[in-house]
Amino acid sequence: MSQSHQTVGGGPKKVLYTLQTVARMGVGKAAKALTAKNTCKACAYGMGGQMGGMTNELGEFPSVCNKSVQAQSTDIQPAIPHAIFEHPIAELKELTGKEMEHLGRLGDPIYKPAGADRCRVVDWDWALDHAAERMLATTPDRSFFYSSGRSSNEAGFIFQLLARVFGTNNVNNCSYYCHQATSEGLATTIGKGTATVELADLKGADLIFVIGANPSSNHPRFIHMLKHCRDQGGDVIVINPAKEPGLVKFAVPKSPTSMLKGGDEIASDYLQPRIGADIALMKGIAKAVLEMGAEDAAFIGAHASGFDDYRADVEVLSWEAIEAATGCSRGEIERVARRYADARNVVFAWGMGMTHHVHGVENVESIANLALLRGMIGRPNAGLLPLRGHSNVQGIGTIGVKPMLAEDVMAEMERHFGISLSRDKGMDTMACLHAAHRGEIDAAVIMGGNLYGASPDTAWARVALDRIGFKLFLTTTLNLGHVHGHDDSDSLILPVTARDEEWEPTTQESMFNFVRLSDGGIERLGNVRPESVILSDLATRLMPGGPIDFQAFKKHAEVRKAIAEIVPGLEKLADIDVAKREFHISNRVMHEPTFSTDNGRGHFRVFPLPEMARAPEGRKALTLATIRSEGQFNTIVYEETDGYRNKAPRWSVLLNGKDMDEMGIAEGASIDIASAQGVMRGLKAMAFDVPRGSALAYYPEANVLVGTEIDPRSKTPAFKSVPVWIET
Repeated sequence: MSQSHQTVGGGPKKVLYTLQTVARMGVGKAAKALTAKNTCKACAYGMGGQMGGMTNELGEFPSVCNKSVQAQSTDIQPAIPHAIFEHPIAELKELTGKEMEHLGRLGDPIYKPAGADRCRVVDWDWALDHAAERMLATTPDRSFFYSSGRSSNEAGFIFQLLARVFGTNNVNNCSYYCHQATSEGLATTIGKGTATVELADLKGADLIFVIGANPSSNHPRFIHMLKHCRDQGGDVIVINPAKEPGLVKFAVPKSPTSMLKGGDEIASDYLQPRIGADIALMKGIAKAVLEMGAEDAAFIGAHASGFDDYRADVEVLSWEAIEAATGCSRGEIERVARRYADARNVVFAWGMGMTHHVHGVENVESIANLALLRGMIGRPNAGLLPLRGHSNVQGIGTIGVKPMLAEDVMAEMERHFGISLSRDKGMDTMACLHAAHRGEIDAAVIMGGNLYGASPDTAWARVALDRIGFKLFLTTTLNLGHVHGHDDSDSLILPVTARDEEWEPTTQESMFNFVRLSDGGIERLGNVRPESVILSDLATRLMPGGPIDFQAFKKHAEVRKAIAEIVPGLEKLADIDVAKREFHISNRVMHEPTFSTDNGRGHFRVFPLPEMARAPEGRKALTLATIRSEGQFNTIVYEETDGYRNKAPRWSVLLNGKDMDEMGIAEGASIDIASAQGVMRGLKAMAFDVPRGSALAYYPEANVLVGTEIDPRSKTPAFKSVPVWIET
């Protein structure tokens, strides 16, 4: 029952899919959208900007993938017909996520009063007046502000400034559900929470680790760099419980040779640890490196601290314990360690398979430990690369969309605007939802994203959101989060411009710390407004005659001047629209071993192996990881089946074939999966190459099974290690 490895990532089917999508969009519209000088709207790998929409920062053309095309296809849709809003909310709730997203673009403000059964179209002045009235009816501490990672730096800065001047530090972005563990884990080890490599560094690497990520589906452009590494004689080591076909072999559409021969080998080695056993595996690789005497003693002596404790911790852990925890043999681990020991330039890349655990921060610290062990941080062609999702999620965090800012940034913000700001500790995303569930939140401003769909314990999230008296949404399209969780509460949904429709140029930051400039300027819909304009008008209504002239921020150049003076490293933002010079942020750990820690050294971190949650006694225990399909981006679903996993439907569960035999589950059988939070009924059981005791199901549908337990350090829910069982 094992997964066939004949499935290949990329290839002619993806080319045809992209062409079909372009045809639906219209070739003219698609070409205009894809070639304009705007940053790609998909992942934070980053393409586009002033070199053109299909060119990366190295000047490589064409740099585009099906994710880019998919993102553009939703923005090019016509406006949702008003007749749709004549349907009751109950009928809209019956739509799938894909069906909701493809109703069209939201073209006008819509409002659903508390207790009403449907939405109605309203005008802009009424909408903004109503929003201000509802927000002023409560106290700021009973509100929260949440942003996705697709907004611009300019809108994000206004967003967090509005919240703080209004009187709350309950300011969040979607990283608390994705890479906050990365930010925390890198802060403790190297002093900065972002990548230590530029895009160009990947070309000089002779070994790239891909850990807990599936870039063949989620970051397709990264596959090109993995192929380049292999073409140059280097290695790609994948560490992932699931044997992903697109990471085994990938037919790169840009390469005729790759297409003709049916794909290139991507992984030169592939380890499949048990779900949640990454710390044990990282310690195992380190143990083997130390036993070989392959640590970089000179680097450690000059640039690191805590090594003796780290060495002692690794040495005392037995190989038997490592094998028992990971399910990987000593020989497999030593084989990978030898490749690491022999490599000259190594990049460690990882995704949410590492961060979505109650020990996610320690997972990231384990990766940093392994990189420090051989001096692979703070020099060219080597380092750490968190594979971030949303196209500007890193930038949104950089400019301050988070509960608390560094004291120097807060002080500079006060000086610049002549204001005084609270130092109260703001609540993270999950804390805000818990407060809402307790009835302690009266108003929320939600800019982009799908907070309902992205949250764990779907039934709990629905109740929490509905207990917020008033919710203001800013969005381009409708999603399930706009119809679930509003039965007994007010909701106002405002239509915003897409990035390439902005009235003023905007900026975004890639996962490589590179800031791009997007021109905007495309006109598609007549009654949509930029987020910056909406927020400025709302701020003026909330604080008329206040200390800040928010109306001036409708000119984005004014916002960028403020950011450049307030946020260290972004000084070049001040004249980017004039100079047209995109840039790398200046104060990050990159090519010099100078760390932003208390002693200027990299810190080895020591912690025990985590205890894994277990299913109740008497049940066949399984550990579930939620996954994304090839045909989706975050909560947005573009295709109902997964082309890289044997066309698995959204409502399916992927299991180890031997487990299925042992439990008497036939391929394609309908089964129910349960957890302490809920049940998914009628799932199609499919065999896949995963370790014994593992289960995979699609996010966000499987969030019904995920609990609200969080990593105490990053506040991130454990989407990737959920105790479940087959319900009979």
